Amino acid sequence: MEILGATLRICVDDLDTAIPFYERLAGGRALRFERGGVQVAAIGSFLLMSGPEAELEVLRKVTATIAVKDVTEAHWLLTDLGARVIAGPVPTPAGRNLLAMHPDGSIFEYVDQSG
Repeated sequence: MEILGATLRICVDDLDTAIPFYERLAGGRALRFERGGVQVAAIGSFLLMSGPEAELEVLRKVTATIAVKDVTEAHWLLTDLGARVIAGPVPTPAGRNLLAMHPDGSIFEYVDQSG
């Protein structure tokens, strides 16, 4: 499995207030979208999320988002290594993703950009 990078997931109270700081820090512009009632801004290696506390409570359990070349390959390797796939692989607007709980209990999202 080829890991292409990682994104840090940060829950914020006010996305509009947080975005300028992270745009300056990362040296880029925010790509904004909404998913499941949560407002999201992707800026460099940061994924800012703001929304209802019930939704954020679930999102806080995911340690990071890991970009991989192929989610199907990640699924096979994670399963072979004893991880438990919690959800997915499922299609997203940008590719596919899955959530996996590693044997140590940490939860990661794995994403690819394939169709």
